[in-house]
Amino acid sequence: MSNWNKVFKPIVVLCVICIVITGALAATNSATAPIIKAAKEEAERLALAGDWEGTAAAIQEGYDEWSKRQTYLHIVTNHDAVDAAEAMYHRALAFARSEEDSELRAELADLRDQLRLLAEMEEFSVKNVL
Repeated sequence: MSNWNKVFKPIVVLCVICIVITGALAATNSATAPIIKAAKEEAERLALAGDWEGTAAAIQEGYDEWSKRQTYLHIVTNHDAVDAAEAMYHRALAFARSEEDSELRAELADLRDQLRLLAEMEEFSVKNVL
């Protein structure tokens, strides 16, 4: 058996798989990130206006969009990061329903950072491929 089949072929196949997966993650993120971001910003705007019912609805909308891709994220991304974002959505929704303004703002800021972290993990980059 040649070196190509024993060593280089598996390396090439694994690199191609990594590139395809990273590209799929980037495509998923680019499709859903604007929707999630808009819902989160709308939630913050409604909370400032005192529309708590609208705030909860906007957070729920963002969470629903997040849930559509969560299974895929659990397959290809760090579970702790995905689980943390899931918990932050639930806490933000609870704060909105109980009209806890300062806690909601803090939770939404944390959620924004967590989603940014996940987006960075999904970016098509040398760091993520290797």
